[in-house]
Amino acid sequence: MSNDPTPFADLPAALVEEVLEQTAEVGNRLLATFSGIRGQRKMLREKLDEHELILTEHSLGAPPIPTTCATDGSYAIERLLTIDLVAAAAVIVEGLTPPSETRHWEEPRHTTYVETEVHHAETATVLRAVMVGNELCLAQQAPHDLVMIDGSFTLPIIYFNQALNTAPGSALKCAEGFLKNSKAYLDAYNTLLRSERSDRQFIALPKYSTRREIGQRLGWPENHDDRGLLTLILKPGELTKPLPLERHGQWHLNIDHLPSDIKQAVAPLADDIVDALEQVYVFYYKPHDWLPALRVETAASVARNPHRLATVIQGLRSQCATPAMLEPYPIYLADRTVKSLARAVPAFRQVATQRVSEKYDGDIGEVFFAMHGYRSESGA
Repeated sequence: MSNDPTPFADLPAALVEEVLEQTAEVGNRLLATFSGIRGQRKMLREKLDEHELILTEHSLGAPPIPTTCATDGSYAIERLLTIDLVAAAAVIVEGLTPPSETRHWEEPRHTTYVETEVHHAETATVLRAVMVGNELCLAQQAPHDLVMIDGSFTLPIIYFNQALNTAPGSALKCAEGFLKNSKAYLDAYNTLLRSERSDRQFIALPKYSTRREIGQRLGWPENHDDRGLLTLILKPGELTKPLPLERHGQWHLNIDHLPSDIKQAVAPLADDIVDALEQVYVFYYKPHDWLPALRVETAASVARNPHRLATVIQGLRSQCATPAMLEPYPIYLADRTVKSLARAVPAFRQVATQRVSEKYDGDIGEVFFAMHGYRSESGA
């Protein structure tokens, strides 16, 4: 929500009036949609029961409350007159800690990347892959029972493929860094997808998803995704039976353009990752009545093991402790932390401008022209 008290100050009055009229019509259509869903709620739940797709958290048992953490990342690009100033950060934060927790977690619990780049259309593509790779590495190293990542398990392979097509032969410094660390990134990704250690559960929590694993199986309305409908159908403490992740085509990692030495090193990992993605499961869980249903993606080794699945459920429930946050606490805190990066980049630019101005022998006006920002881009 915006805190701007005057959102229409710079808009023509006629434009505002027209938009408000159209918004009223949209509201009427939304009302009809919500009313239709409400009328179908009983029927949709009966279909879930018929196919035995509803579980309760109590049926899984009550393991000790696990320790938790979550990782998130963001990047920002300041398009200057002569160069681009780029920054990327990944952080991992601890959840609400059980009273008996005594383990030590080594610092640092973040990674940063700040650099100048030549003007290039694909800077954001590579920088985003660096950000995601660092998130995965932080998650891999976390000494906690339940490790969460913000987003879907399918996003890294999409972002990595885009960077793998762009980085080889690129003049970007971030491309060089991505290629140098590509093996570490892919190794961390494979670890999270497989979640083989029984004392460490890795899960992905996408906030937004159009996937319909349950809707397709039960013939639910196609204009609604699973998470939206299950938020209205599931009761507090209920979850759906884990199902294989919906596939959109064949997964692959395009490593053909990599230098031969890097290609040789990552080729086995590329095959392992594709195989691991085929074994990702998804379920929905509603911890409390004030929360939307959480979409949870995890490895088959977790989803098919009742004790490990119960650990995930216990961890999620313990971290959803207040109606003030519509997601688990460490995911919320990590998101708030990294979103501050984009707002801070102009300050980084001012520091750099001051440093250049102090040591520049020419006309200082040239420095301010060269370091003038024309456009900012950011993402998470």
